[in-house]
Amino acid sequence: MKKIILVGGAMGVGKSTVCGIIKQQLPRCVFLDADNLWDMHPFTVTEATKSMVLDNIRHCLLNFIHCADIDTIVFCWVMHQQEIIDTIKSFLPTDLVEVYSFSLVCRPEALRGRLQKDIDRGTRQQDVIERSFRYLPLYADLDTVTIDVSDIDAKETAHEIVRRCFQGEE
Repeated sequence: MKKIILVGGAMGVGKSTVCGIIKQQLPRCVFLDADNLWDMHPFTVTEATKSMVLDNIRHCLLNFIHCADIDTIVFCWVMHQQEIIDTIKSFLPTDLVEVYSFSLVCRPEALRGRLQKDIDRGTRQQDVIERSFRYLPLYADLDTVTIDVSDIDAKETAHEIVRRCFQGEE
């Protein structure tokens, strides 16, 4: 049975970095960052673009699931609402996959530091701090395994996720 690892969290918490590490740790693994499925300029969030990205996610996940050369799919996105997670899970053939859902969270001061580094590098705009802070409390209400990454690095976080998904398998 294939494994799908869903990793959510506020902007800047480290989802993409952690998922990239997981991809390197596991054989026959693919990493899908949903942000790439609606990377457009100007970036707009409308009902049409939200519908489009969900359709893109569905197609990509199903293509990866049906590829015989892939055993594990690592997927990340902001996923701050249970409805988003449930919608993504609804795309998945439950007879073919095991799904593991994680939310990465951190203390506001740790998140601010991570985001400021991105702002200083020019990879994010200043307004991301306020937007990301608004998302942080939403992860407490989700049906996911929550991992506080305030004091651990991306490698440790990736190791913890892999351990939880593969414990008992050797």
